[in-house]
Amino acid sequence: MLEVNNIEVIYSKVILVLRGVSLTVGEGQIVSLLGANGAGKSTTLKAISGILGCELGEVTHGRIDYNGQRIEKKGPEEIAALGIRQVIEGRRLYAHLNVEENLLLGAYLNRDRLDVKKRLKQIYDYFPRLNDKRKAVSGYLSGGEQQMLVIGRSLMARPRLIMLDEPSLGLAPLVVKEIFEIIKAINREEKLPILLVEQNANIALSVSDYAYVMENGRIVLDGTAEKIKTNEDIREFYLGLSGVGKKKSYRDVKHYKRRKRWLG
Repeated sequence: MLEVNNIEVIYSKVILVLRGVSLTVGEGQIVSLLGANGAGKSTTLKAISGILGCELGEVTHGRIDYNGQRIEKKGPEEIAALGIRQVIEGRRLYAHLNVEENLLLGAYLNRDRLDVKKRLKQIYDYFPRLNDKRKAVSGYLSGGEQQMLVIGRSLMARPRLIMLDEPSLGLAPLVVKEIFEIIKAINREEKLPILLVEQNANIALSVSDYAYVMENGRIVLDGTAEKIKTNEDIREFYLGLSGVGKKKSYRDVKHYKRRKRWLG
């Protein structure tokens, strides 16, 4: 469904951020993009959604195909019209509007009022907390509720592919678990492909079919979620485990065996 093939991204004409990144997302898959801060994960999503230009960035090499159509040179409004939605990191919403008003903004292109009403009910079924607070001012919601709201707003557009950037950021573990259970349910019930950027590798791999690991603007490792989860390097470096269940601090990790893949 989505193919990113050997792309390079440069900011301000001089700063090379992505170096030959390739990945694919198939129909109905959840694919995780893992890595430390600054690895290039968010830039990869912005390249796909077309919003790089807002930050003086551009794809200078390679191609991005969505359902057989090249999109790396298209504007964000054209890409959104194809059904791709990105939930940007940081829970960006209209804080002065209430919950339901924020959700309805996600369906602004849909002129079928009955369908909008039906979709709104579906979102409230996925996120019962939002239903309880539909008239509450969005700026006063908890962090977890705001994260549910921005995901719900993107789902109101009935996307064909959704990209989530750090949905667990700054949230309590129980809230993170709840949100990821909902993400899995949405994928299962709607067969909606999801590209997930996440630093919490453990929770991301628990819901994913496939995963890529990024470092310094490159993909250094990829495989099924189960394969990545049991990889000793990943267990040590990202999950903080060494040996059989023994907890290990990141600062105690002496090295990380980087696997660089040259992409043609």
